[in-house]
Amino acid sequence: MLTGRSLVSVVDDDESVRESLPDLLWELGFAAHAFSSAEEFLTSDYVAQTNCLILDIAMPGMTGHDLQRELKLRRQEIPIVFITAYRDDAVRPRVLEQGAVECLFKPFSERALVEALNAALRRS
Repeated sequence: MLTGRSLVSVVDDDESVRESLPDLLWELGFAAHAFSSAEEFLTSDYVAQTNCLILDIAMPGMTGHDLQRELKLRRQEIPIVFITAYRDDAVRPRVLEQGAVECLFKPFSERALVEALNAALRRS
């Protein structure tokens, strides 16, 4: 059950991210739910409720880019903040061009996360 807080869904194959990020999001005033894969998120009841998606780029199976494309095909307009551990200067401009709100490199600061989430929620 949601509490009137904006729901941020986290999709990341890294267990430590799935355990820590929802706690931080709750402290920042958001509701949060974590998923270990894009497929798990897509088959959940949370897709239609999600106000913002924090999405890892590189995951086994369906990647973050794949999930972004699938959501567009389904006409699910969910603002996306990509996160990645891979420092590739070409990644950020490419995902922003494809419609992401932001791309943060792990580890990212709490301030950078809040700014990205606020920008995303202004789009939703």
